[in-house]
Amino acid sequence: MAPTLLSDILTQNFSVPQRYIRPVCDRANLTQVHYAECPVSSIDLQSLQGPHRTLILNQIAQACQNDGLFQVVNHGIPEGVIENMMQVSRDFFRLPEFEKMKNFSDDPSKTMRLSTSFNMKRESVRNWRDYLRLHCYPLQDFTDEWPSNPTSFRGCVSEYCTMVRGLVLRLLEAISESLGLEGDYIEKALGKQGQHMAINYYPPCPEPELTYGLPGHTDPNALTILLQDQVPGLQVLKDGKWVAVDPIPNSFVVNVGDQIQVISNGRYKSAIHRAVVNNEKERISVPTFYCPSDDAIISPAEKLLDKDHPPIYRSYTYSEYYLKFWDKGLKQENCLDCFTIGK
Repeated sequence: MAPTLLSDILTQNFSVPQRYIRPVCDRANLTQVHYAECPVSSIDLQSLQGPHRTLILNQIAQACQNDGLFQVVNHGIPEGVIENMMQVSRDFFRLPEFEKMKNFSDDPSKTMRLSTSFNMKRESVRNWRDYLRLHCYPLQDFTDEWPSNPTSFRGCVSEYCTMVRGLVLRLLEAISESLGLEGDYIEKALGKQGQHMAINYYPPCPEPELTYGLPGHTDPNALTILLQDQVPGLQVLKDGKWVAVDPIPNSFVVNVGDQIQVISNGRYKSAIHRAVVNNEKERISVPTFYCPSDDAIISPAEKLLDKDHPPIYRSYTYSEYYLKFWDKGLKQENCLDCFTIGK
């Protein structure tokens, strides 16, 4: 069977195809989602440099301990850069199907590929998502393989990637300091590092209660910077309840990933989150994943260990971790269980 994007299937069907329908026990109960005005911390990064730095570091520490997820405003990335990134993402997914499919691949080793769901080769039920995956650091190594249509794609995405990398490095320094570590500790622990991006497209779904955009999972990397359009869909598991994290204009959601959970020896937690869909509007989100290099050895920071705080996790290379994550797929059970000492 020829590969087919979800967006192409929807031109031929007015109901959810069977391969996207989750078992009853594995569906999102959308009537039990909690909505709050401030579901997670919103942190103003403008005060990170200056006399209020300690206050902001404490806010970051509390957010990483309690939720593993927070929003940032006044982050330094111009609104125009964000708007261009969102517009070129929409333009790409509105291209004719034959044009988009020039970028299609189900090979996860490719550094640029258009695909659908998460891992089609291993899934019994697919996710309601198409996505374009890009490697973007070092930038000059990858831009030539990116789509050339829309014509503004490479320029807009390059500018956005560069600025997000700067934001990530500031946040990694702050997170390190909030743990009582040297400011460059986490950056160094990640080795040569990698930066990947996914442009997620969630079409309107005729019966959103039957499926997921993405099921509950933690992120395998160190830190994720999520840009959302203004269509709700992100939800985080907080105190055993799913809570909606609706978009705030010109802000980013910051997800603590599994690798920071390990480096912090469990003090900071990787957030369990999911994406749900709706029957009215398409949704676009752009997560940037900041990752260790494959050969980076990840382990709890020695400075955080003592007789009362022994290591929770064994040391491993990031490539060892990621192979297990990819093999397991997106599940709410944390892949870190495989690396927990005593399990």
